[in-house]
Amino acid sequence: MPADRPTMPPVRLLPDAELARDALSAPLFARAARLARWAGEGTPVGAGGELLADQLRTATGLLGLDGDEDGPAHTAEAWQLALDTGLVEFTEHAEEDGAAGEPSSDEPSGTAVAGEELATLTSGSPQDVLDLWLGGLETVLADAAAPDLGDIVDQLADGGDLDLDAIDWNPEEEADFLDGVLGNLYLLTALDSDDDAAGRRPVPLPALAASLIVPDDMDEPTDAVLEEVSDAMMRLDDQFRMLAPTGLIAYQPVDEALIEEVDGEGHIRESVDGVDSEAPEEEDVTRYGMVSLTPLGVFAVRTRMLEAGVDAPAVGDLAEKDAAALLAALPHHPRPAARAETELWLARRDPLTAARELLAAARGDDEDAPLRRLACQQALTLVPLDAEPAFREVLDDPWLGGLARVWLAERGATDIPDPGEAMVFWLTIDTIAAQLASEGDTEELRELVIGLVGQHGGFFDSAWRVEHPATADVLEAMGRLHPEKRVAKAARKAAFKARSRG
Repeated sequence: MPADRPTMPPVRLLPDAELARDALSAPLFARAARLARWAGEGTPVGAGGELLADQLRTATGLLGLDGDEDGPAHTAEAWQLALDTGLVEFTEHAEEDGAAGEPSSDEPSGTAVAGEELATLTSGSPQDVLDLWLGGLETVLADAAAPDLGDIVDQLADGGDLDLDAIDWNPEEEADFLDGVLGNLYLLTALDSDDDAAGRRPVPLPALAASLIVPDDMDEPTDAVLEEVSDAMMRLDDQFRMLAPTGLIAYQPVDEALIEEVDGEGHIRESVDGVDSEAPEEEDVTRYGMVSLTPLGVFAVRTRMLEAGVDAPAVGDLAEKDAAALLAALPHHPRPAARAETELWLARRDPLTAARELLAAARGDDEDAPLRRLACQQALTLVPLDAEPAFREVLDDPWLGGLARVWLAERGATDIPDPGEAMVFWLTIDTIAAQLASEGDTEELRELVIGLVGQHGGFFDSAWRVEHPATADVLEAMGRLHPEKRVAKAARKAAFKARSRG
């Protein structure tokens, strides 16, 4: 894999069969399928395949949308999706000899019939259904990134040429913006994977817009930046309203009461300057719009990322890999994903074999070894007592003896030999080295350091002698972390001794 290839945290995906069911039940897709069946063996359509006025009214009633003010528009969108995905196919009528003039908008110019892809919905595999749904999603994403048709119509009505600059629209920038939004939602989903399914808690629209616009190093957003966030929110509100019926996202729109028209542009009436400060009350946040990727949306965004060359792993990718690959990856997984990945890996091996493989992969003096052993220790907490022989086999191992004793003691095993002071100090250095590599100078690590020094008055007199590659670095970190100057000085002195001896 190229070194510069972006990598995302792993996500948990639903089985293809469940995702396919979600795709089939997504409102826009379900409507398109119903209209395709209604088209049957022939429905008169306009020159571009669009429904004529009478057919549109009939189709709107068929979908149960005739009482909805936007019913005809929703019907037209579903029909267009059916055309785009091949659920409906149309043939334009050949012009008769001597025919003159343009056909009326109410006169048929072609015939639409149920397309070949309609059979995919009933006889295709789950992956076939998902491929069909993904194809339709791409057309909706393209429409969501398109400019306001009203602005285009106004330009053309004035007799001028289409000027994209004048309507403040750049196709590539708009597509990149929407991709960035979906990417941020995907990242938040991966980092918030506390549930077994892939859908996660909704994100407030102001926070999502700010994540793309407010610079990371900006402590307090300027008025100009806040205005940009507000504009982005309104842009996203329009786009998310279009995308929600596809099943990609779950969206609660911005409260209409918060929107007013000012000089032809929508602005949030109330301030959004709280996006980077203390959060408003929960009920207030929801009025600004809430969005989350659905399980189907997680699948879709991951698929698009993979096609774009992004490394977007899924939980379960490592199930057939060896223990070394598992331990190398787990430290970079969010905790729920790491646990789920480990459970899937263990499920394919008997406990004794799994424990032996994990312990063997945890050996080593390389820079990554402490973090690897920490991942091994966490993985082994899921291994049942059946694996006890594997731990007794490594009690004298310099890298694994301490880890094995901890595992056995936690399970109430007897006849565990005393580790000896040297092994205890080595395990302590190894554990702190792993914590530093994993999370850096945390408050939790600071408390650990204070506790260790407090329990052992001559800690540094012994610690600098530990034969571990990270001894000096760990002692320097302890000097940074301990709040007492005297102890910090002793830690730095011990680190110096360790380096000098090395």
